[in-house]
Amino acid sequence: MGNMATEIVAFLLTISGWILVSSTVPTDYWKVSSVDGTVITTATFWSNLWKTCVTDSTGVSNCKDFPSMLALDAYIQVCRGLIIAAVCLGFFGATLALVGMKCTKIGGSESTKARLTVLSGFHFILSGLCSLTACSIYGHRITTDFFDPLFVAQKFELGAALFIGWAGSVLCILGGLIFCLSLSEGFSFSAQIKYDYQNWDGPSTNMHKEPSRRLGRNAYV
Repeated sequence: MGNMATEIVAFLLTISGWILVSSTVPTDYWKVSSVDGTVITTATFWSNLWKTCVTDSTGVSNCKDFPSMLALDAYIQVCRGLIIAAVCLGFFGATLALVGMKCTKIGGSESTKARLTVLSGFHFILSGLCSLTACSIYGHRITTDFFDPLFVAQKFELGAALFIGWAGSVLCILGGLIFCLSLSEGFSFSAQIKYDYQNWDGPSTNMHKEPSRRLGRNAYV
């Protein structure tokens, strides 16, 4: 029962992390910058993996999609690939977890379900690492340009999507590790039960031996 509760906690952590990671794909604010006037903010510039936009003081936004994938900076292409890989790995991990968890009635025998559970944990760990790498690469580029005194173009700051991605990555990795640890505990417990069962002779052996000893003593009377 405790192992099943551990799997449920791990599943909730990984699903929450996967949802957070997936939400960063369409999120607008990967990096943000603003131009301040004397009284109000006159314009806000923001960008994500797919487009760059500017919002004026009246709330009207003008966006421009990146024209060509091949003409993009290398770090944006890498971040795109990693974040999409993270979403796909999380989806397959969630599917394997639903099949392999003990609280579900599908998946076959206990050993098969255990293998599916650990495979799900590996998928979530890889998903978290991909998302963590993508957000870190993007954030490193922003901070490098911001603190570079020779960088004369507009400087940006870290957007909300990066923090959401980092939080989701941590949840995916943590839940995946819990899946793997719960599997090892289940294997050790089942192995101990099997070992005790093989070493148990049962009461029938002594019951058959004892009458033969009594007959042996009384044979000479």
